[in-house]
Amino acid sequence: MIGCKNNNQTQLKKENSNKTNHQEILVAKRVDTILIDGIANEKTWKESTWLPIDQVWMGKPVDSTDFSGRYKLSWSKEALYVMAEIKDDFLVDKIKNPLERWWDEDCVEIFIDEDNSGGNHQFNHNAFAYHIGLNGDVVDLDSKDTPKLFNNHIESEMSIVKENTAIWEFKISLFPDTYTFKGNQIALSLHSNKKIGFAIAYCDNDTSETRENFFGSVVVDGNDKNRGWIDATIFGTIVLKNQH
Repeated sequence: MIGCKNNNQTQLKKENSNKTNHQEILVAKRVDTILIDGIANEKTWKESTWLPIDQVWMGKPVDSTDFSGRYKLSWSKEALYVMAEIKDDFLVDKIKNPLERWWDEDCVEIFIDEDNSGGNHQFNHNAFAYHIGLNGDVVDLDSKDTPKLFNNHIESEMSIVKENTAIWEFKISLFPDTYTFKGNQIALSLHSNKKIGFAIAYCDNDTSETRENFFGSVVVDGNDKNRGWIDATIFGTIVLKNQH
């Protein structure tokens, strides 16, 4: 039985120490102030490289008119920055309670493993699987498998820049695996050469009661590719660098 986060932290660290880095990405430090407004007109973004969200984790492959996604990354001492361009022909935001079936609506999901240790994070905060809804609410499970709002972890803004195309901007604060929901809320400082487990995905629902597709940024082996909410070992690895 997997215990809550505070019960066996040393054993958890031991179990999570064997992650093999894959899909490693170098992330340059920001060169100007990034305003989280969903416009993405900063010099940092103009000089950053697009990366694809092109892996089918759930559902069937779709035409690019239904969905396509790509993203960029940057960082500062205070936070990790993500900008995503999502083309989705039908946006769904119909469940009023953000803590109910949040995965069945259109949302961006960002996976963060602060120390890149990999391993299980279903009943602990060894890693986070943040679901960011169209209204900006951030949902993940706490150590008791209860959905909670983590809105103070991610500042975000989404804007429709043209038909079927949205720009999302995110400023993500990082927390250690000793984090508890009602405990210390002080974010970590980031530094060059730090490695972070990372993946980004998109939950796509056009007209159904439940999620129709799940598209991710990293290759996941095996038939069950919807494992990021449990297993941080499948995350890619990003490496923070000073130079642009």
